[in-house]
Amino acid sequence: MTPTDLDSGGTRPGDALSPGDEARLRGLRRMKAVATGLLLLVAAVYGLATWAEHAGAGGWAGYVASAAEAGMVGALADWFAVTALFRHPLGLPIPHTAIIPTRKDQLGESLGDFVGENFLAEDVVRARLRAIGLAGRLGAWLARPENADRVTAELATGVRGGLTVLRDADVQAVIGEAITRRADAVEISPGLGRVLERVIADGGHHRAVDLLCTQAHDWLVKHRDSVLAAVEGGAPGWTPRFVDRRVGDRVYRELLRFAAEMRDSPEHPARAALDRFLTDFARQLRTDEETRARVERLKADLLHRPEIQELIASAWDTVRAMILSAAEDERSALRLRARAAILSLGTRLTTEERLRAKLDGWVTDATVHVVSGYRKEITALITDTVASWDARTTSRKIELHIGRDLQFIRLNGTIIGALAGLAIHTLTRLAGW
Repeated sequence: MTPTDLDSGGTRPGDALSPGDEARLRGLRRMKAVATGLLLLVAAVYGLATWAEHAGAGGWAGYVASAAEAGMVGALADWFAVTALFRHPLGLPIPHTAIIPTRKDQLGESLGDFVGENFLAEDVVRARLRAIGLAGRLGAWLARPENADRVTAELATGVRGGLTVLRDADVQAVIGEAITRRADAVEISPGLGRVLERVIADGGHHRAVDLLCTQAHDWLVKHRDSVLAAVEGGAPGWTPRFVDRRVGDRVYRELLRFAAEMRDSPEHPARAALDRFLTDFARQLRTDEETRARVERLKADLLHRPEIQELIASAWDTVRAMILSAAEDERSALRLRARAAILSLGTRLTTEERLRAKLDGWVTDATVHVVSGYRKEITALITDTVASWDARTTSRKIELHIGRDLQFIRLNGTIIGALAGLAIHTLTRLAGW
């Protein structure tokens, strides 16, 4: 038996190892060398002690030879046990050896079941999450200004990234369709009627009437010739021209006087008539079927006009530009409000037990739901991963992780065997056998 025989767990050419596995492999080889070296040492001691005993060196040689002999037996037995986990010792197909390569699928299933039953059980998950106190830790973290700044910056980055990924044409189409569908589904006449009634009751329409009267008077002042031309153009052809001019001038002066009086007199009868008209119109919007149908037809016609659809679509461009600008500006109102909200949430989580309990409850319930609903899928990840490895790869991966520690079994077997052999030889001598 040579050290090479005892150290057959190396890698073959073409095997890819991660840097971590390379370090583990070096540690495993060192420990194998130490264990093998100790075996060779006790073998050499046994040989020397046996020669010394036969050469008449004295009784001590028998004690040393017995200890060394038992140490060799212990070392070889433990080497066989450790090696049998990963391969056939010396390449011999001894039954119940190479346990991991030959039973890797069963080991993977057992490992998956073990994890599912002991780590993914509902009571275990709930107890662990309660012990963590996630809400309290999150609150303490968010309450620190530098962390709030970091979260705000990450949110701004996420918003910018999301807006970059979104296709403007798709968003505009969705917004336009949603607004149009919502407007088509809701009758606006009753609502308009109620709004108009409240406006009239509060006198809110008076400013609009004032503006209308002022604009009408100013228009008449600036467009005298247009009014005269319209009156003269509508006169019969047989009337003299000077009569048409005098009639047009009289009509113009009466219109101008009427507009001025209506503008300057809040109690003008025309204003009262307009109030009555608006009141009747508001009532008709709510109760008159014909008026409501006409308003709905007008609404549908307006909504489906290309100009209105373009206006709705262009709203997204405005909103998108506003959001991007606010997300990029660290001093924007949006980011300042987001930062303040994060700090406030952190403070509340650290001071309000009820809020912490509610958040912890949500997280726990969500986690338990995921774990309970997908426990088989989670454990199947372990089982399927192990099953996808070939036997040699499985053996090598496991040996790289635990093989170094298993070499201490060989060291302990050598030492304990030697001590046991020494004790047995001593008791035998004391008994006179």
